[in-house]
Amino acid sequence: MAAVEPFRWHGDRLELLDQRLLPDQTVYITCRTADEVAQAIRDMVVRGAPAIGCAAAFGVALSKGTPESYAVLAKSRPTAVNLFWALARMKKAKDLKAEAEAIFAEDLAANRAMGKIGAALIPRKARVMTHCNTGALATAGYGTALGVIRAAKGKKVSVIANETRPYLQGARLTAYELMQEGIPCTLITDSMAGHLMSRGEVDVVVVGADRIAANGDVANKIGTYALAVLAKRHGIPFYVAAPLSTFDPKIPNGSRIPIEERPAAEVTGYRDQRWAPAGVAVRNPAFDVTPAELISGIITERGVVKKPNRKKIQALISTGV
Repeated sequence: MAAVEPFRWHGDRLELLDQRLLPDQTVYITCRTADEVAQAIRDMVVRGAPAIGCAAAFGVALSKGTPESYAVLAKSRPTAVNLFWALARMKKAKDLKAEAEAIFAEDLAANRAMGKIGAALIPRKARVMTHCNTGALATAGYGTALGVIRAAKGKKVSVIANETRPYLQGARLTAYELMQEGIPCTLITDSMAGHLMSRGEVDVVVVGADRIAANGDVANKIGTYALAVLAKRHGIPFYVAAPLSTFDPKIPNGSRIPIEERPAAEVTGYRDQRWAPAGVAVRNPAFDVTPAELISGIITERGVVKKPNRKKIQALISTGV
């Protein structure tokens, strides 16, 4: 298991590690209803596509699957498809608690499988760049991209973690997880990535995903697209690690993926510190889309889809790689 525990399920309540307070404080928030879980998702107490799906499943179980519980959870965040995947599964379930527990356990198993498969792609002593947080905190408790890195720990890898403006998931969460795991980590600002690549200091890039379209386009945390372009320019392999629950075959391509716009306050300052002038116009898209042609491969629990396209994605979903 990972050194951090994002979920504590007790049957009648769900305790969520409040990721807004990390790395300074370790505080759990108790949710007893779907409304409270939805609020926690909206407020970024819990974040990361697989983790949001797991939390939503537990939220449905807590509220005994009322129509209202599905509605409030579906509105909590729009981009991560794992949320809607989990809700769809819960609607078909007869035993809601058992199904939520199964979704949680399956995510852990998928993450471990992805880690083992993806680790084979990571060279020994590789310097791995990653973006946002894709570890235990973003999943049921192991990680997607960070799970790959964790599984490759024996190869003596090191990590370059982008801070991930504006919410600083890389600085606050990824660096924290890697230090807890004893994996060497260097933190940089997002704008430093191209400089390090141009100097030959990055061997591979591994990121997560919030939704993958039918043609292999990937929506992930804002800044991912720029990294993919830079990696292509410098001949660096660019991998995406995501479970099958992140694929959305109903979305034909990345242009159709809804992109969440978050509050301006996340850009104009952080917590009680403000650095932008009052009244300035702000854009804050939380995600961007990386075209499939920039992706070396998508790492899943079934295998790696190299140079992804519509045909390969369809084969993955229907029969496996």
